[in-house]
Amino acid sequence: MYIRRHGEETVRQLAQMFGAVLVTGPRQVGKTTMLQEVTRETAGYATLDDPLNLLSAAEQSGTFLKDNPPPVFIDEVQRAPELFLQIKLLLDRDKKKGQFYLCGSQQFQMMQRVSESLAGRIGIVNLLGLSLRERFGVEERRPFLPVEEYWSRRDGEPVSVPYEQIWEIIHRGSMPELCAHPEFQWQMYYGAYVNAYIEKDVRSLAQVGDEVKFTRFLAVLASRVGQLLNLQSVAGEVGISQPTAERWLSILSASHIVYLLKPYANNLTSRAVKTPKLYFTDTGLACYLTKWNTPEVIRNGAMAGAFFENFVVAEVLKSYYNYGILEPPLYFYRDKEKREIDLLIEENGTLYPLEIKKHADPTPSDLAHFVVLDKIAGRKRGTGGVICLYDRLATLRGEDRVIPVGYL
Repeated sequence: MYIRRHGEETVRQLAQMFGAVLVTGPRQVGKTTMLQEVTRETAGYATLDDPLNLLSAAEQSGTFLKDNPPPVFIDEVQRAPELFLQIKLLLDRDKKKGQFYLCGSQQFQMMQRVSESLAGRIGIVNLLGLSLRERFGVEERRPFLPVEEYWSRRDGEPVSVPYEQIWEIIHRGSMPELCAHPEFQWQMYYGAYVNAYIEKDVRSLAQVGDEVKFTRFLAVLASRVGQLLNLQSVAGEVGISQPTAERWLSILSASHIVYLLKPYANNLTSRAVKTPKLYFTDTGLACYLTKWNTPEVIRNGAMAGAFFENFVVAEVLKSYYNYGILEPPLYFYRDKEKREIDLLIEENGTLYPLEIKKHADPTPSDLAHFVVLDKIAGRKRGTGGVICLYDRLATLRGEDRVIPVGYL
């Protein structure tokens, strides 16, 4: 069963603007399936997983593109880097839009080739796992922003998610196969996923000599979701050098396995911390790595708040990526007095503050730190609220709202 992705429309829009479109993202989030759906009636298809196609693309890239003329969807394109130059030559010659649709699993290699050969000629979509909106068939695809216009668009189709089901969703994760097949065994799926990721991606990129330590590195990061990143401490716990930890983290970030939420800072917020916060783009993978084996254990455990926060940040991030925004304007605020705002969205000089709470009974005291934004010259504080497990959208204080997760 195919679940319609919000990124489909973004791909179509980019195809009208650029000669090529690239869909990036972690393994198994549905990149190939989405592009096949978009190009089913408008483009050919070739995968470089096919040994004959790969041989042709690697050794006779010009001939390969004659045998697979544009418009064409080329899957696993990073396996034949020779193709990127040929694609550039064709695009420069013909000046046509929507000629090449590309995706592949090894993002780091692929983005290097894109920046070298196709800069200015290619539109890019970052695809993560299924969002809540996609799971529940919500048509609204614009990015989350806590303003009246957004609430009015969502009032007709909010997602009503029972309390227990949210924890099931957090635990099971957002991989399309796991969502479409409830009978699939969660632990077996993620065990195979981690092995495949290390085997096919990490080994080739990072020359990881000790795969056990790399898996341990993943697990230690997963145990620190929602926290300020202390890479020196992580490296010490795993037993690796800090430069090795930095290299491994850069690959996880480039692969969209982890997301580093930047602190909000400008020259007027000198007292703000400079360290990012760490999140996983898929909470199911983080649960697997930390051995939280049931939704009940997560819900009642010491990391419940951190996992709920991770889930919310990932949902907001998906709404921006699905809309084609590669660098979402998402931040957090924390100063040396430890005043913290979990999530800030910046739009047109306005900062929209959000707190994230796993409980269902928010109070105005949850908004106490929003006032620190009033001291940032040149920026206006917009409406915000508390994202939580309350069952309906409601006013909390002034124009700030109680925001159910179903409105993300």
